[in-house]
Amino acid sequence: MSQTFRALRVHKTDAGQELRFEDLTLADLGEGDVVVRVDHSTVNFKDGLALTGKSPVVRAFPLVPGIDFAGVVESSDHAEFKAGDRVVLNGWGVGEGHNGGYAQMARVKGDWLVKLPDAISNAHAMAIGTAGYTALLCVLGLERLGVTPQKGEVLVTGAAGGVGSVAIAVLSKLGYTVVASSRRKETEGDYLRGLGAADVVDAADFQGPARPLAKERWAGAVDAVGSHTLANVLSQTRYGGVVTACGLAQGMDLPGSVAPFILRGVTLAGIDSVMRPKPDRVEAWNRLAKDLDLAKLDAMTSRASLADLPRLGTEILEGKVRGRVVVDVNA
Repeated sequence: MSQTFRALRVHKTDAGQELRFEDLTLADLGEGDVVVRVDHSTVNFKDGLALTGKSPVVRAFPLVPGIDFAGVVESSDHAEFKAGDRVVLNGWGVGEGHNGGYAQMARVKGDWLVKLPDAISNAHAMAIGTAGYTALLCVLGLERLGVTPQKGEVLVTGAAGGVGSVAIAVLSKLGYTVVASSRRKETEGDYLRGLGAADVVDAADFQGPARPLAKERWAGAVDAVGSHTLANVLSQTRYGGVVTACGLAQGMDLPGSVAPFILRGVTLAGIDSVMRPKPDRVEAWNRLAKDLDLAKLDAMTSRASLADLPRLGTEILEGKVRGRVVVDVNA
């Protein structure tokens, strides 16, 4: 009889979608040339959409959600990996169309995996997760487009979320003056300053209709919010500044003007993490091993088990999850 393992699966029903804790076998996991014994996963905004069904993220049923996991290779038919390798996976449609990380085992394409640097444990890899890896891609985007610490302040929106928290920690370690935008400035100020923010501003200041051009302030920005917030950030970005955009927590629309682009030479750089080529992923994880203070990562991280996922899926969409969550799939 095949060995069974615990998993959370999404099923489609006449009433919508339903979450069920189930015992599965490898035969339930679909195709792939590497089998991974998963020990940790995490919860991102997209995972919240998948868990709640608030957006049609899940494209195949039944499916194990979870767009991230870290673990140890159990068996491999892929030339790059062997049993015992520690690996991490982010994106590639896993947890959307291919069974993902909310299970004790996963089978995926080896091309989707990255070997973890020695400095990052499996648990720390999921404290980072797609949110933290995306934050590092945003930092790389700022660097490549010429935003240096000497250029001026860098704004981080959605600052208390996963992307924002890691972005603040990395940028501050690299010497940038970071300003954090938070919906709960009064209660989250100490947390954000502890991560390295020099100042905290009210997110409400960015949520109304944007002027075509506002007073110049930001040399750069990392935006995970979109919509009116992104439009306002662009209008306040200084001449030649750069905004890296990676999220849509407020909405997919961009109700702004071309004025920042054609009158101030502002660059809006889109940051995709899901289909990012492997060399960029390897670079990002190597930079995280070097440029992310693990003590700050621990300060922004809480712990959870598979049983907590239905609740956490709802809470992250409501903005109630601060920082990062590490899910121990064996707990």
